[in-house]
Amino acid sequence: MKLLVVEDEQKLAQYLQKGLGSAGFVVDLAHDGVTGLHMSLEFDYAAIVLDSMLPGMDGLALLAALRTKKQTPVLMLTALGKVEDRVNGLQTGADDYLVKPFAFSELIARIQVLLRRSASHQPETTSNRLTLHDLDMDLARRKVSRSGQRIDLSAKEFLLLSLFLRKQGEVLSRTEIAEQVWDMNFDSNTNVVEVAIKRLRAKMDTPFDTPLLHTVRGMGYVLEVRE
Repeated sequence: MKLLVVEDEQKLAQYLQKGLGSAGFVVDLAHDGVTGLHMSLEFDYAAIVLDSMLPGMDGLALLAALRTKKQTPVLMLTALGKVEDRVNGLQTGADDYLVKPFAFSELIARIQVLLRRSASHQPETTSNRLTLHDLDMDLARRKVSRSGQRIDLSAKEFLLLSLFLRKQGEVLSRTEIAEQVWDMNFDSNTNVVEVAIKRLRAKMDTPFDTPLLHTVRGMGYVLEVRE
């Protein structure tokens, strides 16, 4: 899942990006309110971690503008711990509030609660399971199986497979995969995509009779059942 962190303190922003990345999220950063608003409207994020005090446009103004267009879950971070500050944030449209300094484990827990709450409010046609042929992914439990056999994936492999399952039948280019699973500033000169694809195939295709992940020469990769 992809998150946006809007935080002007560079060290804290990088700490959040690294920590959330280790927890299995893809994280984009914005260091001012104007950029944060642009990114939050331009791209689809599972949730946004938003600092309240930002240059260019403060967090509350960004949140108010965002709420006119989208209902992306927002967790506000702030050094302002007064009750009225938290009330203002919640009334403006924040889904949760965390006061600095905070424990990183609590941040992760609160983000997970926001994501579960958001998923429960999706239309009934939206499922927590993604399937293709005998491949099954349980998004809520973060489990994958094929023909009833459990497949253990790393955080990045899980994100990669979920992308293919959401876009099954579509050819995804190397660049698109990199941007979705790693980050917007992905270095196109590395072979990280190919390595990840090879490892994913070894786990979810090689042990089974029917291959699902195919290479489309000169274009990219596609997840589909072929005759």
